[in-house]
Amino acid sequence: MRIDIITVLPELLESPLGHSIIKRAQKKELVEIKLHHLRDFTHNKHRTVDDYAFGPDAGMVLKVEPIFEAIEKLKSEREYDEVIYTSPDGEPMTQKLANNLSTKKNILILCGHYKGVDHRVREHLVTREISIGDYVLSGGELAAAIIVDSVVRLVPGVLSDETSALTDSFQDGLLAPPVYTRPAEFNGWKVPEILLSGNFKEIEKWQMEQAIERTKKLRPGLLEE
Repeated sequence: MRIDIITVLPELLESPLGHSIIKRAQKKELVEIKLHHLRDFTHNKHRTVDDYAFGPDAGMVLKVEPIFEAIEKLKSEREYDEVIYTSPDGEPMTQKLANNLSTKKNILILCGHYKGVDHRVREHLVTREISIGDYVLSGGELAAAIIVDSVVRLVPGVLSDETSALTDSFQDGLLAPPVYTRPAEFNGWKVPEILLSGNFKEIEKWQMEQAIERTKKLRPGLLEE
């Protein structure tokens, strides 16, 4: 898988994409991630990529020309399965969407900034808009990092134990059950006896019951869906 990211602040992405699981995925050559500075695609001597919005609203808007040039250049080098724009009013980022994106070969992500991008970009250049929640960030870089992290960990071979991802929250529409590790007792707090029994069938039954109960209590909307 290859992921290209267009941004005005590539330095914001260098750290989250250069450590832990994502770093290992790149070292194993399972994933290739490339950052592209939007200012490299402007012909303005001041490398300007934004301008005031038409109308009375305050705030700056990313211009259509450098974004068009960046996307066209990258598309001339490879075919993209998705051209994603990070936007607070896009479709919600979900585990189901992460699973879908993890099967793609090439993904291009455009990070919004300021008041967003010229709407013509959204009308003509992107194929998908994704939101990580109903709130506004200063820019789309952190949203892009979250999207990449949630997708890359699902690419076959990235996790040392691929079955681990199958038991994550939301994979089956439920929250994950509680998990414990050694010691079996600490400060008088004990691990549930069922988990120490070695009876895997009963353990799986307990885990399902716990997942349903936690979902009812913490995220009842998931059960309605």
